[in-house]
Amino acid sequence: MRKVEVSLFINATPEKIIDAFVNTERLKEWWQVEQALIVPKPGGLYTLVWQISDQGFGYVSSGQIVSYDPMSELIIDNFVYLNPTKDLLGPMSLTVRVRSKDSGSEFYLCQDGYQSGADWDWYYEAVKQAWPDLLNSFKSYIES
Repeated sequence: MRKVEVSLFINATPEKIIDAFVNTERLKEWWQVEQALIVPKPGGLYTLVWQISDQGFGYVSSGQIVSYDPMSELIIDNFVYLNPTKDLLGPMSLTVRVRSKDSGSEFYLCQDGYQSGADWDWYYEAVKQAWPDLLNSFKSYIES
């Protein structure tokens, strides 16, 4: 099955990195999330919303947290992507792992569970380009 993986070294603590994925205000700053509902614990919700207008939501990603350690890990299963112009896409998983190393952290992100079909191919290609670009911006944001 296809997956998108990104690994990089970040000059920040693991706790600061994981927090940026569960803290609504920080998500707004680095990922331009407009609304979020996150319950950071196993079994908790993880929902992010972009492009809110009078007509509704532009894009939504949502899933259930299956593992959460504020010092090292966030794993979301049953991760779905909702786009008003595409089929509902899911379930997938999103994994963020961080490990202290030297004066910073080794960071790893994996989004997997992509299936087949035109909408899946479109989404996979978009995410394959978006995560590396976004995480380079994230690195600059978190290191500042």
